[in-house]
Amino acid sequence: MNRVYNFSAGPSMLPVPVLERAASELMCYGDSGMSVMEMSHRSPVYDKIIKDAEARLRELMNIPDNYKVLFLQGGASTQFAAVPLNLMNKNKKADYVLSGQFSTKAYKEAQKYGDVVAAASSKDVNFSRVPEITRDMFRADADYVHVCYNNTIYGTKYPTVPDTGDIPLVADMSSCIISEPVDVSKFALIYAGAQKNMAPAGLTVVIVRDDIIGNAREDTPVMLDYKTMADNDSMYNTPPCWCIYIAKLVYEWILSIGGLEKMKEMNEKKAALLYNYLDSQDYYIAPVEKSSRSMMNVTFVTGDAELDKKFAAQADAAGLKNLKGHRSVGGMRASIYNAMPYEGVEALVAFMKKFAAENPKK
Repeated sequence: MNRVYNFSAGPSMLPVPVLERAASELMCYGDSGMSVMEMSHRSPVYDKIIKDAEARLRELMNIPDNYKVLFLQGGASTQFAAVPLNLMNKNKKADYVLSGQFSTKAYKEAQKYGDVVAAASSKDVNFSRVPEITRDMFRADADYVHVCYNNTIYGTKYPTVPDTGDIPLVADMSSCIISEPVDVSKFALIYAGAQKNMAPAGLTVVIVRDDIIGNAREDTPVMLDYKTMADNDSMYNTPPCWCIYIAKLVYEWILSIGGLEKMKEMNEKKAALLYNYLDSQDYYIAPVEKSSRSMMNVTFVTGDAELDKKFAAQADAAGLKNLKGHRSVGGMRASIYNAMPYEGVEALVAFMKKFAAENPKK
């Protein structure tokens, strides 16, 4: 069976070389006599896997020594509670920037634990851009500022790192992590679900500055306390072993092709192909303002709900899978993460042209 082009927002495509490597080691990893899925997380063999995974991610993202890397579970949504429980502990205040569904969910969860305000929002324009923010919009005594760096549903992304001054910056990078270089030192904490660019669903990566750790509220569940996880090298309990192994292979693959600079170049080329086509015609509408466009998630509509439905169905039949937009916004969404080859975007654009020619608007 031929592989399809999977434009799913997550779980998403994995690089073919990674899948091939994992398949070759599925029955027996090294000379261990067993699969990674079967081995004890306390074994010397697995200890090397998880340590290598951390080392490769540190190398890939140039993570400073004063940051811990945690391999956790529960998805990015669990971090909606973990972040305020660990960080909102000095003035019991936090400022959130609302740029879509997930930042709004994080905001609502954090409100359970302190004085949390929406410092900025782009809801009034249906999240078609990220909010314009400046340092003076945030409360000087806020314990942190939270942003969702790339918005999977709406197809938006911050063009630059928001300036929060001396206030710690927290970012949900679930749908754009390791897609391009980022200066980790500008953030107090980065968290990301791994199922878009890193690994299968089940792994959440947290990159947290040392001085943030160890100040959790007394009633913080032990599994959400960053100090517990840092002190135990992400193995307070059984970690998502297989997912961490796959993440290691993904990190190694990106390093082998030239690192995040090369990854960014490849992603920009793919995104440019699709956006240039969208900007060159008037059959499809790209609702996101150009200054906020995401490289990872490209949204578009025909303006006719029935045509959108027909497009998604015919694309699926043509081997272009999961192009239907999120149920909350409709239309179409092409998630073109790291593992999506340029040829996949070429195939999508060719299909878009064919569909437009065969389905004139009334």
